[in-house]
Amino acid sequence: MALACATVVTVTGQPVTGVAEAAPRPLKPGKRCDEMYGVKNVPTGGLPQGDASRAVDRWDTYEYTNAGLQFDGLDPTKEELKAAGSDYEKYDHSDPRRIYARFNAQKRWKDFGDYLSKVYIPNQGHDARGKAFMAKVVREMGLTGPDWICEKEFYFTDPDTGERHLRRPDAYNKRTREFVEVKSNGSPEGREKPADRAWAKHQGWRSYKYTYVFAENQTSDAKKFMAELKNTAGKDALGRDRVRFYDYQSHHKGVPPKGTENGPYRANGTTMSPGNGASTGSRGSGNQVIKQSPPNPQTLKEQLDRLGKTGERALMNRGLGGIDFTTLDLRYIGKGKGGKGLDYAFSAKSVEDEYAAGWGGQEKGALISDAFFTWLALDPSTFWVNLNPDEPNRIIDAKFGKTDAGRVLLEADLELKHDIFKAMDPETEAGRNFMNALPKRNGFPCWAGFRYWIEPETAVVREQDGGIHILDTPLKLSTVPQETHTQPPGGKGCDLSEAETQQSDAVLDRYITPLVAEKVNNGEYYGDLRRVYTARVAAEWVRQNAADMPAEYRRIINSNDVTRWPLRAPHQDWTGRQVWERYYKAFTEGTFKYKWSNGEDVYVYTVGGVDFSKQPKQNMNPVRFRTEQRYKPRTVGFAVDTIADDPHKAGYLMFGGNSAGHSEGGTPAPTPSPTGTGKPDPTPTATGKPDPTPTSGGPSQTAPPGPKDPDGDLADTGSDTPVGLIAGIAAAAVAAGGALVWWRRRREHAES
Repeated sequence: MALACATVVTVTGQPVTGVAEAAPRPLKPGKRCDEMYGVKNVPTGGLPQGDASRAVDRWDTYEYTNAGLQFDGLDPTKEELKAAGSDYEKYDHSDPRRIYARFNAQKRWKDFGDYLSKVYIPNQGHDARGKAFMAKVVREMGLTGPDWICEKEFYFTDPDTGERHLRRPDAYNKRTREFVEVKSNGSPEGREKPADRAWAKHQGWRSYKYTYVFAENQTSDAKKFMAELKNTAGKDALGRDRVRFYDYQSHHKGVPPKGTENGPYRANGTTMSPGNGASTGSRGSGNQVIKQSPPNPQTLKEQLDRLGKTGERALMNRGLGGIDFTTLDLRYIGKGKGGKGLDYAFSAKSVEDEYAAGWGGQEKGALISDAFFTWLALDPSTFWVNLNPDEPNRIIDAKFGKTDAGRVLLEADLELKHDIFKAMDPETEAGRNFMNALPKRNGFPCWAGFRYWIEPETAVVREQDGGIHILDTPLKLSTVPQETHTQPPGGKGCDLSEAETQQSDAVLDRYITPLVAEKVNNGEYYGDLRRVYTARVAAEWVRQNAADMPAEYRRIINSNDVTRWPLRAPHQDWTGRQVWERYYKAFTEGTFKYKWSNGEDVYVYTVGGVDFSKQPKQNMNPVRFRTEQRYKPRTVGFAVDTIADDPHKAGYLMFGGNSAGHSEGGTPAPTPSPTGTGKPDPTPTATGKPDPTPTSGGPSQTAPPGPKDPDGDLADTGSDTPVGLIAGIAAAAVAAGGALVWWRRRREHAES
């Protein structure tokens, strides 16, 4: 009882009935925050008096050591896994067989790569990440001096149920009566919510305030919980909310232990890098998040459910499923820091419904990277596709047709024709208006044959500081009259005068073109087309700056060798001829059948082709760039190492990497090692602490370093002089192409 009374006096300054009760064990007194986190010579500061967010100018990153990253390139054979057994404690921390054995000892995950990237490595950095962010908050917000105590334990009693909840807030100030909870992500921890609700209800805590500090954008769940706590806790004596939040916008960057940065077990990818992916290649946040992405919705659901059962889902970087990879696109490429390799940055939309997105990242990332190297390797004169019923032997260049970039262009050309058919349907308002406005023969609409294709609209880029920001790459549709010798069923349609031909062209552009152009620029199907287009723009910048590029990129330019970037599964057997045959069947047999007012049938057919020789462009001048994209260079800099919010595009993230990664000595076979020494690594299964909070768990476990082996025109970019473009820059990006020809077919008894 004496101990319990002393606790009440310490916590509140005076006895408060029901606030602190006798505990089954002494409550931990905590420690001065500045001493706990090694913060020295920082004056005591203060918290915002209401909800607040750090200014965009102050958004930044922070580092923490993740011991698991020294092994992020492990890819054992079945024989190596089997030989390791399941007794991991007999292996040293620097021996990869320790991780193989841990994988063998668990039953939940069947694929080692999934286990490594989604369980083992995130767990290794859990505590270190939280503590690093907490130290940052203590230092920068001035939670220093004798009054700020960290990790002090309390009991919060729910006055409605009488249930008592043990709580250990991250920081507490006994003089100003403030609690602070710091989260290195954007969400409260579920197991802590009941205690915080109890605090908010209890009148004994009415003189206290509570501030949540979030490192990342709050999730919808966090916003809902904050609103609930605010409503329950009410206002203080001055009419201010007793519950506040502070959005910090600080992006975390996990790094391997010192001495293992280029160790033999580090991962090296092929994304945007000509490296072999084993001893050399790319590294960065983009590689990590793309690698974690499952191939399909079913696999994503299975993995989310599996992680949810063990409480580990929140340990993922932004959460597994937190990125919509259907929006993935390349937005920057430039010289790497210190002149090593090339930096690159992707953009994609962030999502909160983890089950709604998050799959397909590896497929989309590989498509962008492969297309980039395809555009470098082949001469621009080969960047064309052609769907014309008269030309079965001129569909796509032979080498271009063996790449996914070529496949995407030709498939998009065919899809374009189908979308035009749909838009012309007189059952729709646009199609009805289109038919009514066409020239007529005995009440039947007539229109001429047309070539219809996609080409770049004026693109906006900015070149500065040794790189190019790809800011906007819209596409547009164009048409010209064109006829073919091959006839659709029913034969050729109306013979039109020059004036009627021009009339039908204008009607097409007025009613049909805008609808299809919207699909091309924003529709999900054309997403791959837009991806290979931006990759083309990036590749052309590398071409025109070849003299300043790393040698491994210069060797690829115009090499005419795309064997390293072939068609990927499931399209490995795809051919352009297959697409032409699908198109020819539709052209000669009919695809869409429309009914006009008198019951006559109308057929619509198309003929196509693509010419990639030109691209309109516009450089964003320095003043406009600084005004509209002020933080873009800094965000791109963050994105090389971590996942960063894009302040210029709400709800979007940027993440990337650098192409110059390398592992010293390659990936050696493990050698016998003594029985494990030191503390075991954190469990790769359930921790019970899903949120990477700075206060959960014990000290960060850092494994000793692993063994080292011995010894056309682009935009004007930055000046008033336009930068010359090597032929065909966006050509490759112009996706769907093609000429389209339409005929009308009447029944036999129709008047001519």
